[in-house]
Amino acid sequence: MVADLRLDSLEGVGPVTTRKMSDAGIHNIMDLIVRGPVEIAEITGMEKDTAAKIVNKARQHLVEGGLLSKDFVSASEIYKRRQNIGKITTGTNCLDTLFDGGIETQALTEVYGEFGCGKTQFAHTLSVMVQKPKEEGGLDGSVLYIDTENTFRPERIVDIAKAHGMDPDKVLDRIIVARAYNSAHQTLILEESGAVIEENNVKLLVVDSAVGLFRAEYLGRGTLAVRQQKLNHFVHLLVRIAETYDCAALATNQVMSSPDVFFGDPTRPVGGNVVAHTSTYRIYFKKSGKKRIARMVDSPHHPEQEVLFALGIAGVMDPEEAEKKTKMTIKKITAKKTKESKVETPEVETPTETPEVEKVIETPEVETPTETPEVEKVIETPTETPEVKTVESTVDAKLDDSEPIEE
Repeated sequence: MVADLRLDSLEGVGPVTTRKMSDAGIHNIMDLIVRGPVEIAEITGMEKDTAAKIVNKARQHLVEGGLLSKDFVSASEIYKRRQNIGKITTGTNCLDTLFDGGIETQALTEVYGEFGCGKTQFAHTLSVMVQKPKEEGGLDGSVLYIDTENTFRPERIVDIAKAHGMDPDKVLDRIIVARAYNSAHQTLILEESGAVIEENNVKLLVVDSAVGLFRAEYLGRGTLAVRQQKLNHFVHLLVRIAETYDCAALATNQVMSSPDVFFGDPTRPVGGNVVAHTSTYRIYFKKSGKKRIARMVDSPHHPEQEVLFALGIAGVMDPEEAEKKTKMTIKKITAKKTKESKVETPEVETPTETPEVEKVIETPEVETPTETPEVEKVIETPTETPEVKTVESTVDAKLDDSEPIEE
């Protein structure tokens, strides 16, 4: 297969032309189909007619090898071929229902929404699920993750892999991350990705996010036309790679608020009609409290519907499973706290409680002596009666003294 895809295997392509194309980043016949005649003429310096002839020969070569479909095909053949298209499960029943089984290969799926709605978590989850065997909903393939916002976190990959019963080390080894620093570098990574996709059996190509760097570099309406042209080239290149190499392409997109919308949701995806027309499937993520809503906005055959999903340790999850897991974690935390309290209470409470009991016992002892003198004072009051007796005795004494005077 590799020998058939060499550039010098085409008629009319000599060593000089092969060297020019290899210096420009075109290494095999697949790259010729992906780039197209116009771009090949620009990067190699050859005439457009010559580049078009080479591309047509490459397409015919791939058709004869069975890698591309013929020019004129019946609808029944297309239907049979689409029955064999691979799908990557999302790991949730709700999103699989929305995508009719999962993310399709040979197509570009765009997910847009505001910050914190779950776009990156969705990309992390698919990066793990694509590595599962076909019997479990995966494609047993690798991942090429183009990170433009520095949001890729291997820790999340480890958590999601453990939640799905997979080996985290093996999962991390099959994810190839390319950090893009500007829009030109982002396009260059995608142009050079053909050899990486073929060598590593890449079945999922993630771009997070696709429009962020273009939006940051080309500011103002004066650069809008240039930005849209470069963005159009990047998105079409992404679609052609997905179709040529039979892999699924997932692109996340930012949003903006439309000022002319007074009623309804003013959120609009960035990129305009260029990205909207190129994307095969377009999904809108939005927040709804602790849950998230996914709505199918544009699709060739999917119905426009909404589903609820949640975010958790396993990435994107069904709301019911997320609630169960949160309850289980709460129970585990409370059980740990009760065990720790049971172990600590006898050691701490025994010395602290004894002095408290002694203090309670001492209080009545202090009260008793304070009350007793009050009682004694009350009892001493009637002791004044002997004074009365003394007075009476003195009176009697006086009376006795008076009797002899009368005589």
